[in-house]
Amino acid sequence: MIPSGTMKPPRGKLPLPIIITTICVLLFIAVLYAERLSFLNSNSIFKSKTCPRKHNKSKSNDKKAEEVFANASWIDDRFDFDPEECNVANGKWVFNSSLKPLYSDTSCPYIDRQFSCVKNGRNDSDYLHWEWQPEDCTLPPFNPELALKKLQGKRLLFVGDSLQRNQWESFVCMVQGIIPEKKKSMKRGRVHSVFKAKEYNATIEFYWAPFLVESNTDIRIIGDPKKRIIKVDQITERAKNWTGVDILVFNTYVWWMSGLRLKALWGSFANGEEGFEELDTPVAYKLGLRTWANWVDSTIDPNKTRVFFTTMSPAHTKSADWGHMDGIKCFNETRPVKKKNHWGSGSNKDMMSVVAKVVKRMKVPVNVINITQISEYRIDAHSSVYTETGGKILSEEERANPLNADCIHWCLPGVPDTWNQIFLAML
Repeated sequence: MIPSGTMKPPRGKLPLPIIITTICVLLFIAVLYAERLSFLNSNSIFKSKTCPRKHNKSKSNDKKAEEVFANASWIDDRFDFDPEECNVANGKWVFNSSLKPLYSDTSCPYIDRQFSCVKNGRNDSDYLHWEWQPEDCTLPPFNPELALKKLQGKRLLFVGDSLQRNQWESFVCMVQGIIPEKKKSMKRGRVHSVFKAKEYNATIEFYWAPFLVESNTDIRIIGDPKKRIIKVDQITERAKNWTGVDILVFNTYVWWMSGLRLKALWGSFANGEEGFEELDTPVAYKLGLRTWANWVDSTIDPNKTRVFFTTMSPAHTKSADWGHMDGIKCFNETRPVKKKNHWGSGSNKDMMSVVAKVVKRMKVPVNVINITQISEYRIDAHSSVYTETGGKILSEEERANPLNADCIHWCLPGVPDTWNQIFLAML
């Protein structure tokens, strides 16, 4: 019984102090929850892009990334690498002792002896463990399975000189290891070579055309540059073999760089080889590239064929370029140049500018694989004296002579593998 004079609290209502306390506790919990959400959101892996993104693409990219993680057994390279926003040439080589090539010159039977440095006696191996790291993005590793899936039912054709063959052999070697022996084949030709991945109904091909345009030294090579004549306005005879291809990768540079004025000819060789005109290298190069560009624009359907152009591969024939005043060529070099933006005399910026200007004016989109700057640092990775000449491996005595060093071509495995890593990311 309640004593008289004491008010009875209303049934079903809480005292005011309890209500105030409860509200304060709930608000405090809400603030903590909001802070937690904010923290999780700001540290989400889907927002930590390694390449800068345009604001209007961020939501779709986030969604795509989530789908890739949920539904794929590998990460699509476009998640990490955007060629339109990431300057892959801006970066550095980082030594990674755990990095292992996808092949060796003994496990891949398709490497020319010219590039088989280990087979030819090279004992040091540090050059195999340098990894290119762009500053603006993460370059995805080369995934052979992904490469073959992208090529399923397609023809990939590399067209150009021996450095393009260097890149082609690298690409073939990087994928062939996961293909059973009976499901792959290689047919070598003097001009046209074809590797078939039968299970994928894909071919990876190479076509020899050192100038892209025609010359008197295309098939039967003339050793003396003074006798070479380039038909800067003719390409059809070679280019008729480049149609019906899904992915075309072109290059041309080193054969233009004889150090001499180039003999250029318009019209036919039918009247002999008279009537040529001697031109400065950039002028002749521009005329030749314009002929190539006109062929691409008039022949290639960009809805059916993607076109790539690999920039010049640098030669390292002057050790003074990287400060080794007493050195000879790239002989005995075992480490990359560390100086940021190193650029030697083996890469011609005028020629690089010609490529940029010609490509910019083309109707058909051309994806430029910029390998020049990243390769400039790699004075250590050329075939050097671990090569062949005249079909014969250099003897021990010949290997001791620095003048015999090949500082143009690259060991395989080696630097061209990184070119293909970039190329695959661009696909």
